[in-house]
Amino acid sequence: MSKWVRKGIRTGLKTTVYPAKPEKAAGVSPGLPLGGADVQAHASLLANRCPTQAISQAGHSLVVDYRRCVHCFRCERGVAMPVRWGQGYEWAAAAGGDDPLRNFGSEFDRSIHIRIVDAGDCGACLHEVKQLNNPYYNMHRLGFFITPTPRHADVLLVVGPVTDHMRVALQKTYEAMPTPKRVVAVGACALSGGVFGPSFVSESGVAQVIPVDVEVPGQPPPPLAILHGLLVAVGRLPGSRDAARR
Repeated sequence: MSKWVRKGIRTGLKTTVYPAKPEKAAGVSPGLPLGGADVQAHASLLANRCPTQAISQAGHSLVVDYRRCVHCFRCERGVAMPVRWGQGYEWAAAAGGDDPLRNFGSEFDRSIHIRIVDAGDCGACLHEVKQLNNPYYNMHRLGFFITPTPRHADVLLVVGPVTDHMRVALQKTYEAMPTPKRVVAVGACALSGGVFGPSFVSESGVAQVIPVDVEVPGQPPPPLAILHGLLVAVGRLPGSRDAARR
């Protein structure tokens, strides 16, 4: 045991510095397309290349709907004039366009319990959510803990477009949670149905079944984007204005 203690001390702290400081480590985010006016001439071509209709033209600008983007990179690779690509990760925004309600109270600052529901996820977003528990992201240091029961949950984190067999289960989970409570929808499928919905077997996102407070775009969003969504949900960080507008 003493050998491992000494090794840990020599190794030092490896947990991300976020949210105290911006995280600069390579590979923490796949980024998102930014759109803009500089690719107007190629707007129709880029829109046709997008498999989820996340790209469209509005006036003289190319508009990106973050809620539908699945990180296929077809608008950034293999084209003569690619869209600008941002490398950030603070993508979460309040579903209504404004900052979420802040009535959790100070007693919840370091004790937020999260119930995770897989509502038909392909496995990608759920895998990223699981990373929040590893030593690098370590969401426990920020007061976030996973609970197996909705009756102890403050935040409901949902991935997937909500398939038919999960609709009632998701509703019952939400209804069993005490108030105040927040719902965080994670991933393009949870926000818009992604490549799966709407269809005869799934909805077009979590908001079709239960109220959503915070949306985290990406397919899948990186762990830091999900962590940002949780911090937005409890009122400790502001939401992304860019994501809310687009």
